[in-house]
Amino acid sequence: MEQQRLSKRMLVMAGCLLMALATYAQDSSRHVFSIKQAVDYAHQHNVQIKNSLLDVALQQQQNREITAAAFPQLNGSVSGTYNPNIAVQVIPDFIAPSTYKVLTDAGVNDGSGNPIVAPSSYGVIAAQFGTKFNALAGIDLNQILFDGQVFVGLQARATSLLWRKKNSEVTEEMIKTNIYKVYYQLVVSKTQIQLLDANIERLNKLLNDTREIYKNGFAEKLDVDRVLVQLANLETEKAKALNSISNGYYGLKVLMGMPVAHELILTDSLSEEEIKSGVLNTGEYAYEDRKEYQFAGLGRKLNEFNVKRYQLSQIPTVSLAGNYSKSAQRSKFDFFGKGQWFTVSSINLRISVPIFNGFAAKARIQQARIELMKSDNEIESLKLSIDNEVAVARNDLKTAIGTMDYQKKNLELATTVYDQTKKKYEIGTGSQTEINTAQTDLKTAQTNYINALYDAIIAKVDFQKATGKL
Repeated sequence: MEQQRLSKRMLVMAGCLLMALATYAQDSSRHVFSIKQAVDYAHQHNVQIKNSLLDVALQQQQNREITAAAFPQLNGSVSGTYNPNIAVQVIPDFIAPSTYKVLTDAGVNDGSGNPIVAPSSYGVIAAQFGTKFNALAGIDLNQILFDGQVFVGLQARATSLLWRKKNSEVTEEMIKTNIYKVYYQLVVSKTQIQLLDANIERLNKLLNDTREIYKNGFAEKLDVDRVLVQLANLETEKAKALNSISNGYYGLKVLMGMPVAHELILTDSLSEEEIKSGVLNTGEYAYEDRKEYQFAGLGRKLNEFNVKRYQLSQIPTVSLAGNYSKSAQRSKFDFFGKGQWFTVSSINLRISVPIFNGFAAKARIQQARIELMKSDNEIESLKLSIDNEVAVARNDLKTAIGTMDYQKKNLELATTVYDQTKKKYEIGTGSQTEINTAQTDLKTAQTNYINALYDAIIAKVDFQKATGKL
């Protein structure tokens, strides 16, 4: 009995665990985001942003490599050599002259009884120098004491890292701009669907009224069919709008780096007042607020370091090198046994003075200066481009807001006209043609209003980006 109870408890616990896991999996694929949360999500998941952040990490490692050039370089080495055939060296016979001198001084005769006479040439001796087995173990130390190019590289590390970070910020701002546009367009699309639903509701009511009038003999069957056609067209338009919105959500997910299968719910809303709030009061702007301008300035500074690096390549460099090693020679491979090891050590101070390199250094300096001049030109061109972007964006935003206000009033007027026309139609003083015309005008006014909202959102985002305030 106790075992059965234990088994039931385990089954209940397992079921609860599976339900918790299922709930977690469901929640992890459901995202309820404000615009800020959407941007933060993209910061972590968008591939372009992630790669730009990896470029920052890459630059950090490159800076470590540059720093390593200023530290001592220590290397150990062990080598062994086996000589199956020891090299033969031919040298003059330096033994025979002494031997002949002793014999001639002593008056020694040869086998025939004749005095030994030194020959005119003593020939050569074929001698082998070395042993079958050689071993060498040592440590080498190298230290740069002064190198202008290395020192400039050390100075440029911080700027290089900032340049990479700023490039990442430029990439992130580009993605952020697109997310803002798509996000708020999808927010406005809710208004589009609401207007379509309102139109469908109106037509359904008009259809019911027209059918009643037809039953009473005050309308034709053709009038009913016309309303049915209009209703079918609206239902088709709504289906297309919903499909377009669904595709917009897919595009936003891809832009954010979110799996397409995940559910995304947008929480922010947007009104005409929010679109108009505070964006036109700022007449002044600063180039330094633009990420692209900051990035270009850092690029110019790197080019300055490049000029300095090539200039310092023409001054002497000083380095210190040291070596300590042990060597042994054996006729047999017995290095791990007893035997003598000989010590070799050296310390070397080297001063390298550039004298003539075919004017290569001068050419590199001029190339770096030209690149610096190009950076200055690009910065000036960027200023002009920013001025143009701000001017155009300000004009577009003013026009878009004016159009939005105008279309809002036009929509209200078209709604009033439709309502009045419908009342006339209901009491029998209006015609089917009038109500159809009013419905068409209302639909046109709604479409124009939605397009004006879209344009105003895009214009606002473009203006904020142009002034560096996004």
